[in-house]
Amino acid sequence: MTDPTADFDTEVDVVVLGTGGAGLTAALATHDFGAGEVLIMEKSGMVGGTTAMSGGMLWIPLNDQQAEHGVEDSFDEVVAYVDGLADDGQLDPDVFGAFLEEGPAMLRWFEERTPVRLRLFPGFPDYQSWAEGAKDHGGRSLDNEVFPFVELGPWAKWVNPPKTGWPRRTSMIEDYYPPDLGDDVMADREARDCRGQGQALVGSLLKGVLDRGIALHRESRARHLITDGRRVVGVETEEDGAVRRIRARKGVIIATGGFEWNEKLVASFLRGPMTGPVSVPECEGDGLLMSMEVGASLGNMGKSWWLQSSQELAAHGRGHANYLIGNSERTRPRSILVNRAAKRFVNEATNYNAIGPVLHNFDANTHDYMNLPFWIIVDQTYVDTYRFFNTTKPGSAPPWAVTAGTVEELGSRIGLDGAVLAQTVERFNADVRAGRDTEFGRGDNTYDQFWGDKTYEGVYRTLGVIDTAPFYAVRMEPGALGRCGGPRTNADAQVVDWDDRPIEGLYACSNAMSSPTAGVYGGAGGTLGPGMTFGFIAGRHAAQKG
Repeated sequence: MTDPTADFDTEVDVVVLGTGGAGLTAALATHDFGAGEVLIMEKSGMVGGTTAMSGGMLWIPLNDQQAEHGVEDSFDEVVAYVDGLADDGQLDPDVFGAFLEEGPAMLRWFEERTPVRLRLFPGFPDYQSWAEGAKDHGGRSLDNEVFPFVELGPWAKWVNPPKTGWPRRTSMIEDYYPPDLGDDVMADREARDCRGQGQALVGSLLKGVLDRGIALHRESRARHLITDGRRVVGVETEEDGAVRRIRARKGVIIATGGFEWNEKLVASFLRGPMTGPVSVPECEGDGLLMSMEVGASLGNMGKSWWLQSSQELAAHGRGHANYLIGNSERTRPRSILVNRAAKRFVNEATNYNAIGPVLHNFDANTHDYMNLPFWIIVDQTYVDTYRFFNTTKPGSAPPWAVTAGTVEELGSRIGLDGAVLAQTVERFNADVRAGRDTEFGRGDNTYDQFWGDKTYEGVYRTLGVIDTAPFYAVRMEPGALGRCGGPRTNADAQVVDWDDRPIEGLYACSNAMSSPTAGVYGGAGGTLGPGMTFGFIAGRHAAQKG
């Protein structure tokens, strides 16, 4: 919050802070709905934020493509699903209703006005597929068609790379239901640098920005909002070693992501340890701090979009530790997760967000978290069959994996009771041979079965014995994709104060805002779908009424 009477260095209609999926969507909507001058400001030297490193899917209930796939959905079903999973009283009906109404409208606008091309992912179940109102055979998650990065020209090199370091030339749908694309198609995709998943989403959004001539400043970090009375009228930034003051005639849209890389904020707000964030290191809570300075009300601050990760030996390109997502690793056959007691503690094939709170189970007798630290345990057949974190060929394990000739020896090497670990593995193997996980019901629901190994015959694709030496252990981290807490907004994406009054001129979207779903991860794309929808809402409102 700085002096509004001081001179401004430049003046535009709307300033958008952040270049993830929500920020780029907000900028496009602001332009298309009537704002003459839009300026996007990106803290880092790279564009795309965490979106560019993600799977890039969007969870949008009631979308128009459901009818084409014979999916029946209703407002009441979606509300029953999300409200039934949310903490009591936490789901704001107006904000959630705006998401349900405007999400499909955003998809139509994407199709009509932008290069973004999204297709319903057949069969991808909602994450809590057993819950009332869930779509256990899919219909609410959409995937990106591949996008040719040659169309970005010199901007292609400024898009954040995927976590693996190399782009996928296929969409998520094509990965799960492999078509016979042929050598010619793949050669053409290689030549045009076609990319799928989050790369495709950011690439197509960025192309829309470039086509419109919207200004985008990299390495420009917003530090403070400028207010005139209760109205936000601009932003103060650091750029090229100097402080710049930018006037925003219609508004400032915060799309800066979460605060999972800010140790002070993590320690102040999160409900338990979070040691392995997989988002970009720029997610340090800049938007949250700026919003707090101007009196924003906060919501869902104790929650995250939880995800399990493992720390790679190599550092992140920006000098931070690099944490790799451990999602598919734990869902495949011949794998289990074990805690400090060398015992299983969860259905390993359940959705990653639901495992987060389990890692924060507290033992009053030992005054510690009973399920931390934890490890993934696999055998040689697993390593021979599947890609394991950063490995590129079968038969190899990540260099930070611990290995041993017996399960008991493996336990000793990672500091566990080896005899107990051997008992844990044998009990799991006995269940697998009998056909069902009697401890945690792994494989009992539709979501579990969507993962695992599709070549397995029978119902339980995620179950397989761990019996081939040598055996491997990789230490895992309680991580997060991002935050679902932040400044609260109303249905127009306007940030509100503690009296629920809009702070004029200030908007929020992405993981920088309090989650429209009250921290419920509805399905694949459960962060990007709501976050980008509120980017769309924010851009339109700022352009028309800001």
